[in-house]
Amino acid sequence: MTSGFDTWDYVVFITYAILILGVGLWVSRDKEGHQKNAEDYFLASKSLPWWAIGASLIAANISAEQFIGMSGSGFASGLAIASYEWMAALTLIIVGKYFLPIFIEKGLYTIPEFVEKRYSTNLKTILAVFWIALYVFVNLTTVLYLGALALETIMGIPLLYGVAGLALFAAAYSLYGGLSAVAWTDVIQVVFLVLGGLITTYLALNTVSGGDGFLAGLTTVFETVPERFEMILDESNPEYKNLPGLGVLVGGMWVANLYYWGFNQYIIQRTLAAKSLKEAQKGILFAAILKLIIPLIVVIPGIAAYVMINDPEIMARLGVGASENLPSLEQADKAYPWLLQFLPTGLKGVAFAALAAAIVSSLASMLNSTSTIFTMDIYKQYINPTASDKATVNTGRVSAFVALIIACIVAPLLGNLDQAFQFIQEYTGIVSPGILAVFLLGLFWKKTTNKAAIIGALASIPIAMYFKFAPKGWSTSAFFVDVPFMDQMGYTLLLTMAVIAICSYIQHNGADDAKGITITKQLFKTSPLFNIGAFAIMLVLTVLYALFW
Repeated sequence: MTSGFDTWDYVVFITYAILILGVGLWVSRDKEGHQKNAEDYFLASKSLPWWAIGASLIAANISAEQFIGMSGSGFASGLAIASYEWMAALTLIIVGKYFLPIFIEKGLYTIPEFVEKRYSTNLKTILAVFWIALYVFVNLTTVLYLGALALETIMGIPLLYGVAGLALFAAAYSLYGGLSAVAWTDVIQVVFLVLGGLITTYLALNTVSGGDGFLAGLTTVFETVPERFEMILDESNPEYKNLPGLGVLVGGMWVANLYYWGFNQYIIQRTLAAKSLKEAQKGILFAAILKLIIPLIVVIPGIAAYVMINDPEIMARLGVGASENLPSLEQADKAYPWLLQFLPTGLKGVAFAALAAAIVSSLASMLNSTSTIFTMDIYKQYINPTASDKATVNTGRVSAFVALIIACIVAPLLGNLDQAFQFIQEYTGIVSPGILAVFLLGLFWKKTTNKAAIIGALASIPIAMYFKFAPKGWSTSAFFVDVPFMDQMGYTLLLTMAVIAICSYIQHNGADDAKGITITKQLFKTSPLFNIGAFAIMLVLTVLYALFW
């Protein structure tokens, strides 16, 4: 089903595309007499202000996997999937207060670089390869696939052409300009993303209410499907395996969020490019505030679509027949693209620009961070340690291009996915608990040794694979088998931390490691503005979970 773009929709979308490319190329230009160096290309000359950092964090994070994948999960299971967003707000506060001070003090370019300073070059290389593979084969490919799926559903563009078009758009400015181009265009992308998302939400809810407005639509949706506004699911819910009740608040959700927001290169790279630690922390706070409203943009439309499809009166009013290719619980990711077809002329272009902004900004961010890790942690470490600034920057561009080509080849193979957001979480969840264990103990337990961290990182993979793929007939009480993937992540983290702790103790007989980080109270001191903002966010989260428990 295509949406029938009209002239004004094309005008709006083309204007958006020209604006992004123009700004991206303008900030990418070499200043007269200055050759881009590694800091310019990979860390935006360490010049980003707080509002650019916050906007860029959200633009890098919100992509097709949220607009399409999370709306699909909203369609299938309801508001419970919003925990990924609301818990992320709290996670950002923790990252800003406890992780960033250490990272910025050490002047990092990449997260693997921290591993080298705290542990060893060998462990840094292991994790660098982990991340490059993860970005290329999971993150980049999924974003390309979901974005192309949206183009196919909305405009009838064949999947392969959609993948190629999105890849070229992201590459057009990000490969040449590096993080500066990515971060400054992200500021514009976020405006389109939030504005377009809110328009789609408003019009979907207005349709549900029969033209009585946003609040009436929200009330109607809540009264029609109250079970889809439960944040904590019980075991009888078919989506419990993805969002296992209280495990969302006290279990594996913390593994996913702390890993993603604290130790994920394409997220944390923005904060490393800040003018100062305080500026980075203000940016983190701004992103956390934006996170509170994201479910309104990406989850509520999916719930509204579910109500629309199951209400014959609404479907008749929209002129949609039962024979149409409608979203279903088995094809939930079609919910958001299906909604866009009902937007009025002009606004359809804005909403589609928002979706494109989400996709392209995330692609650009992932490409830049993949090239940063490859260039700084592989190329300069093993291939050309004395590389000039020009060679370093060019290698970053070439490696990003190669990563993009691989992702374009793999993306169409993901066509059998149902809820793509869950796919990303599950396969990231195989790697993330081990990495998180290495970082948490490396940051906050001085006895952690390099050898123990390597053993733990390697052991975490078979542990995670055991939980994911072990025969389901075994005793769950004895072997923790056949539990929700989020609980699997929690168990993997705890077991990996135990392995690292035991090996560290055996190696040094309980003594501190020579590279252990000295933690002081002063290191984690934050400004009154940050403290007040953090308290306000925790208060809002308490109210939200109390309302939708």
